[in-house]
Parts: sequence; structure tokens; C-alpha cells
Amino acid sequence: QVQLLESGGDSVQPGESLRLSCAASGITASIVVVGWFRQVSGKEREGVAAIYTGGRLTYYSESVKGRFAVSQGNDKNTFYLQMNDLKPEDTALYYCALTQGAIGEPPLKADEYMYWGQGTQVTVSS
Repeated sequence: QVQLLESGGDSVQPGESLRLSCAASGITASIVVVGWFRQVSGKEREGVAAIYTGGRLTYYSESVKGRFAVSQGNDKNTFYLQMNDLKPEDTALYYCALTQGAIGEPPLKADEYMYWGQGTQVTVSS
């Protein structure tokens, strides 16, 4: 059973940076996609970044492109979302999600992911 555990959420001021981590266990497939999503109460979950294991393919939503970067750690089972130049509109509960096998592109649709973490809160305010 795949399990995901996010960490790194915090309260920061506009313009600051945060790095979220997602520790994955139980992965058995050779092709895995890890996505980062965020959700504000009352709104749909938004896909902001995704990466295929091996790090060769990454995807970003227009709202974060150029500011966020997704990566895979050297241990292969930890995934990161580096968030720079944070804005108040980035405030949300951030989730990492994982699915085994290739999915549609861009891989930013929540219903294509099978496993989810519990979420970590990011708050950006002055």
C-alpha cells in the first residue's frame, strides 16, 4: 500500500520561499507520477505541479510556472515542491498525490491520482 506524508507547510510573508516535502513508501511500479495539488475551502482542488519518477518530465500550472519547482530526492522516494516568490493567492492546503503508471498529460487532474497525503497548510500574508 502506497503511503504519502507531506511536511514543510508554514506561514510566511509575500515574496518568501518554502519547500514542501512528500515522503512516499510502498511504491512498486517502475513508472510513477507524483503531483502537487492545493485546495482552498469551497474551491476545487487545483493541480500545480507534477513529476514523473526519474525527474525527466515535469509539469506546472500557469499560476505557478517560473516560481515553483518540483523535484525528486536522491533517495528516490522523497519528492519536493520548492515554492519561491510566494503570493497571498498561494495560500492553501497543499497535497502530494501519486499514481503508478502513466496518465494523461498534463498530469494535473486530481481524479487521475490514486494515493493522497494528508495535506500541509501554506499561508502567505503580510
